[in-house]
Amino acid sequence: MVDSVLPVLMYHGLHVDESDAGRFEPVYSVTPEAFASQLDWLRENGYRSVRLDDFQPGQDRQVVISFDDGDVSNFTVALPLLAERGMTAECFITSDFIGEPGMLTTQDVHALADAGIGVQSHGRSHRFLEDLDDDAMFAELRDSKARLEAASGQPVTGIAFPGGRGGSRERDVALQLGYRHVLGSEPGPNRGRRAHECYERIAITRDMTLDGFGALVGWRGLRPRYAKARFRALRLPKRLLGNDRYQRLRAKLLTR
Repeated sequence: MVDSVLPVLMYHGLHVDESDAGRFEPVYSVTPEAFASQLDWLRENGYRSVRLDDFQPGQDRQVVISFDDGDVSNFTVALPLLAERGMTAECFITSDFIGEPGMLTTQDVHALADAGIGVQSHGRSHRFLEDLDDDAMFAELRDSKARLEAASGQPVTGIAFPGGRGGSRERDVALQLGYRHVLGSEPGPNRGRRAHECYERIAITRDMTLDGFGALVGWRGLRPRYAKARFRALRLPKRLLGNDRYQRLRAKLLTR
């Protein structure tokens, strides 16, 4: 059992607004200014950013900064801000998104790896793995790993389930394929996480204040309780509607 906590922060793109390069998302697109302030907060409060392979149980104030999907701002915005502060991150990239408008190119992926940023998998197509049959799910995990290793020139050791949708079947196949780190999206600080369990993650959203950010990183106060309660409350509509219908409804609500 891990005897210390490891907050894993989950970002997506960094955008001032819809006009910035990349794929703007009204909930998850954090402004570059806010991201820089959050990095400074981590440093000022004694946190050290680590890659998953470098986590050392028993040492305090380690944090993993992660990005999902593969937005181009991970390279153009996040990398310079991290480098200025001597910090690192893990980029969980959907391999089929490479080269699409607003997303990382193969050259960007290689440059991230050369800069010491982790290149990890977020599936091949971003389909929810738990909705797929065994063969399709296996192919998503296998093919994304192979393409990202070819693009980055480094081993891909982590998989973050698209949408956080996945359980023991997906975890077990990922481990069989050589992934060492399997991440979901349930909020939490990974306190007492067992080796075979999925990592919890802390979603960083556009409207988050710096005080709220600090409360989640330290996993203290009411903010973590709200995050846990919200996650659990959304399980029912996801289960009743199914993943596709739930995502369509969410998209409609966000555009109103």
